[in-house]
Amino acid sequence: MVDNLERSLTVAGTIGEALAAKRRGAAILAGGTWLMRDPRRGISLPRDLVSVHALDGLKAIDIDVGTVTIGASVTHEALGQALRGVAGLEAIASAASVSANPAIRRVATVGGNLCTSDFSAADLVPALLAVDAIVELRADHAQMRWPLSSFLANRQELLADAIMTRILVPRATTASVHIRLPLRRAGDYPVAIVSCALSSKGRINVAVGSVEDVARRWTSLEDAFSKEPGGRPATAQIAASLARECNDFNGRDGIEADSWYRCQVLPALVRRGMETLLREDAS
Repeated sequence: MVDNLERSLTVAGTIGEALAAKRRGAAILAGGTWLMRDPRRGISLPRDLVSVHALDGLKAIDIDVGTVTIGASVTHEALGQALRGVAGLEAIASAASVSANPAIRRVATVGGNLCTSDFSAADLVPALLAVDAIVELRADHAQMRWPLSSFLANRQELLADAIMTRILVPRATTASVHIRLPLRRAGDYPVAIVSCALSSKGRINVAVGSVEDVARRWTSLEDAFSKEPGGRPATAQIAASLARECNDFNGRDGIEADSWYRCQVLPALVRRGMETLLREDAS
C-alpha cells in the first residue's frame, strides 16, 4: 500500500509529553516492529507518531527479592539476557530469547508485545500470564495496575488514554517453562504456545498463546491438575491426557495453520512442558 500523507514524529522527553501527543491523536511508537508492517497488511501507517524510546525510565529491569520490574521499552534481547538463570522466571527468559529472530529481538519491546491487539502469536504474553504478571499504566495524573489477564480483556479501552510503563512479576513461582511450535523454521510465528509455571504453593499455572486471537490462562486444565493426588499430575503423560479432556479452545485460522490443528497440538505441548517442569521440581 502506498500513500502520500505527510507524517510527523514527536520524540517524547517525558511521560507527560507522550500522553499529550497521544491526546492529540498520535500513535505510540516503541520498537515499531509490528506497526511498521501495517502497509503489508493493507493498513495505512498512522499520520502522527510519538516515540517513547528516549524515556530512560521505561528501559530498566529491576530484579528484587519479591518482584521483578520490567520497563515497557525493554527489548526482548535485553529481557532474555537479564532473566537468564533467574529461578522461576525461565518461561519469560525463554520467550524473550526465542521469539521472531535476532534482529527483531534487538528492537521489539515488551510493552509493544503486550499492547498490540492484533498480534495473536506474541511469545511474551502467555509466559507473563503464567507467572501472574501485573501491568502498570500511566494516564494523566493517575497510575493504574491491572492483572495481565484483565488488561488483555480490556486492552483497547484501557490504552485509549493511557501508556504502559512497567510490568511487575511477583517472584512466587519456583520453576516455569515456555514451549512453542513453529512449523517450518526459526523465525516463523508459532502455531501454538504453552507456558507453565509452578507456584511456591504447589499450584501449576498454564497459559496458551497463538491458538485463539488473544492468549489466555487454561483455567479448566489448571483446575484438573489441582484435583490430582498431591495437587498436580504425577507424570507428563497424565498431564497430556488431562489436556485432551479439558481442551476448550476455539482455534483461529491463519497462514501458519488451520484452527483445528492449533487445538490438536496442545496436549503434546503440555506434555513437553510438564516433562521439563516436573523434572526441574524434582531436582
